[in-house]
Amino acid sequence: MKNFILKLTPPFVLDAYHLAWAHGSAYWYGHPSRKMVVIGITGTKGKSTTAELVRHMLAQTGHTVALASTIRFMVGDAQERNLFKMTMPGRGYIQKFLRQALDAGCTHAVVELTSEGALQHRHAGLELNALVFTNLAPEHIERHGSYEAYAAAKLSLAEHLSRSSKRPRIIVANADDEYGKDFLAVEAEKRAPFSLADAEPYTADDRSVRFLWRGTLFSIPLPGLFNLKNCLATLTLGEALGLSTEKMKQALERVSPVAGRAQRIEQGQPFSVVVDYAHTPDSLRALYETYRNKRMICVLGSTGGGRDTWKRPEMGRIADELCDIAILTDEDPYDEDPLKIIEELSAGFSARAPRVILDRRAAIAAAFAEAKDQDDVVLITGKGTDPYIMGPKGTKVAWSDAQVAQEELIKLGYN
Repeated sequence: MKNFILKLTPPFVLDAYHLAWAHGSAYWYGHPSRKMVVIGITGTKGKSTTAELVRHMLAQTGHTVALASTIRFMVGDAQERNLFKMTMPGRGYIQKFLRQALDAGCTHAVVELTSEGALQHRHAGLELNALVFTNLAPEHIERHGSYEAYAAAKLSLAEHLSRSSKRPRIIVANADDEYGKDFLAVEAEKRAPFSLADAEPYTADDRSVRFLWRGTLFSIPLPGLFNLKNCLATLTLGEALGLSTEKMKQALERVSPVAGRAQRIEQGQPFSVVVDYAHTPDSLRALYETYRNKRMICVLGSTGGGRDTWKRPEMGRIADELCDIAILTDEDPYDEDPLKIIEELSAGFSARAPRVILDRRAAIAAAFAEAKDQDDVVLITGKGTDPYIMGPKGTKVAWSDAQVAQEELIKLGYN
């Protein structure tokens, strides 16, 4: 019924509805963002990890920080899992959250900002001090109508920063991304680009990244080149905020693994198990290439029935090229036939035939049965910290890839 009503409602009415909620809630909660340092994080990939790194860096350098992300909500040390299945909940949630954070003594807030949130004006009434742009790659194409429209939605968040009353306004952007120059062109007192060239010489493997930045050596316990980019975004922001290089080094070198983002599951097993959110071709390739020194047993699907169908065969091609064993499984079919999703994913395979096990728990167990020793890694992708498997007509099943992986390892006798 809800979707039927939405289809009948003119776009200008929906716009007015969302704007009213955003501005009304900002007013109702006393415009809390005006009284805090608010940092937005946007981009296709790396948002959640960068948000976690920024929160950690600020907390370790003496600030009381709130965090609103895909993974969790934090106010100081208190936290709760994000169970909304959306990064930016609507109906004034962000303003309510910031009010709670302000009342709890938070001086800084880190907020993930999305293109869907921008379309629905959920950022309206949010006074930003800074915006970090990580990168842009094709995603949510059906929702936005085109890649150009998706990019425009992301860029509108930078334009929102330019209208902020805060001073100085800070824009941090990935200069290696073709859209980085567009973000850096918005009106702001501080424009801070970052690039892999800033970190040379650097190395990245499946355990850590090591690099030289501003004449200081860093060794950060996060895997992959993609995490090096997230670290550079964080450091560049910290520098723009006036933090010292030495304090940032001390903070980031003590960072904990990020839940659902190249997260290792350790249950005493001889092989590696990694849970990751990778749900686009670029992010899937980046993850797989991080573990190319191992025999890779890959559990994957194609997140989101009814959306971004273009990526399914491409993700299949990447798994076909890089995985030693590929097991295709269910993720979030919504109202689409799961077998149709698997068929389209399978179309990308040519060198090997993937195994199909729709039951996600059974697929994970089958992957563990194939893994033998330290040269093997089981890579479980697509959901990360997603709390549910979404089925037809709004049905959902509580889920955690990390928890299920741990349970299946215990069944095998590891503890």
